[in-house]
Amino acid sequence: MKHLKWVVLAFMAIFAVSAYAIAPDVAPHAMLGLSDPSLLTGMAAFPFMVGNTDIKAVADLVQKQGEAWDEFKKTNDDLLKAKADGKAVADLEAKLARINTDMDEQRKSMEDLAKKANRPGATGDESGQSSPEYKKAFDKFVRKGDDSDLRALQAKAMQTGSDPDGGYTVLPEMDRTIDRVAPTISAMFRLANNVTIGTAQYQKLVKTSGLSMRRVDDGSTGGETTNPKYAKLIIDVHTAEVEPWVYNETLEDSFVNLESDLAMEAAIGFSEGLGAEFITGNGVGKARGIAAYDMVANASYAWGKVGYIATGKSAAFASVAPSDKVIDLQHSLKAQYRPGAVFLTNDATLGKMRQLKDGSGSYYLWQPDPAAAFGGRFLGHPVEIDDNIADIGAGSLSLAFGNFRRAYTIVNRAGTTLIRDNLTAKGTTKFNFRRRVGGGITHYEALKWLKFSTG
Repeated sequence: MKHLKWVVLAFMAIFAVSAYAIAPDVAPHAMLGLSDPSLLTGMAAFPFMVGNTDIKAVADLVQKQGEAWDEFKKTNDDLLKAKADGKAVADLEAKLARINTDMDEQRKSMEDLAKKANRPGATGDESGQSSPEYKKAFDKFVRKGDDSDLRALQAKAMQTGSDPDGGYTVLPEMDRTIDRVAPTISAMFRLANNVTIGTAQYQKLVKTSGLSMRRVDDGSTGGETTNPKYAKLIIDVHTAEVEPWVYNETLEDSFVNLESDLAMEAAIGFSEGLGAEFITGNGVGKARGIAAYDMVANASYAWGKVGYIATGKSAAFASVAPSDKVIDLQHSLKAQYRPGAVFLTNDATLGKMRQLKDGSGSYYLWQPDPAAAFGGRFLGHPVEIDDNIADIGAGSLSLAFGNFRRAYTIVNRAGTTLIRDNLTAKGTTKFNFRRRVGGGITHYEALKWLKFSTG
């Protein structure tokens, strides 16, 4: 019963988000009688909760996390005492590493549940918006390569869904599966602003400075105030492709839910590839990632660059008061961006963060929180995990803090196309899914990094 509160919170969150699927006009936090929606902020990390959720599995994972965290704190306290007493610590360090690994595995188990529940049909809607006639024609194209009915339907509807290489626009439910699964695999898909366009380029004007006020004496003539300044941001979309291969015998098996399998393969492939670009991509023929911009010490921040706080020690948190620099990172973000801001890091760095205490050494700054996914909370803000972020090393950018909805925009060109190829490899058929996607920072002030360096 010791960890009952975590199980109760998990069930409350599951109920709220599941009920929201039925009554979308009522906010999930309101259904629970909560006045603060931020108490359920992290539930976006659990999109499976509106599908066929294995509630017992979720509750078990939450309870195990609570048990592991208690064991982690006890072991780390023993480790700190042993170091202070000059005793051997190898066994305690190995035990702490094992507990960290167990907690990371629990998070991955939660992601696996999310993927399973997000398969097509998991929400009880297999049909989507496509007509039975179109669905039948698409299935005929996928299984047999016969596109005559599909071409006729698209011509009748005056669609321009086929591309010059002979591809066809996929079924709407396949497209939605890709969009639905992506947030369970890539944190950036979940955190960033997502827009859909019908052109090859996304353009946005961002105000970099506002109007200034001035006082005017009675009877005096006022002058001109400072004009606002704007920056024009452009994000190009580029073609990305995923290509599952299927044995021809499988295509002939009518009992195989081919559309479901292909949609999941495409969703996972796009999510993993694009998720990496949103962190480290160089912007040449691909998205530009949050770690690929010019970095500058936050005291010298200027628009067009990303500010960072240095830990004061190369390849590590500071030896003395290591959490102070993380607090500095948190407050380097302007107050207007902090509501909704999260920490973004990888599993290895989170393992180090779990060991950090307050200045008195009495309280751990990281805490588990079922409503903030399995990254928990650090200094009150949710921690999101993305293993595309660099491990701690000399001069590494290994911990970001920002309001990613404000800071980063993912741009999708409407529609996913599919090209079928049964000629390249004998006995198999290739299904080439293509999407046009881009991404980039659209508000530099809303993102900061912790740099593991002396300055």
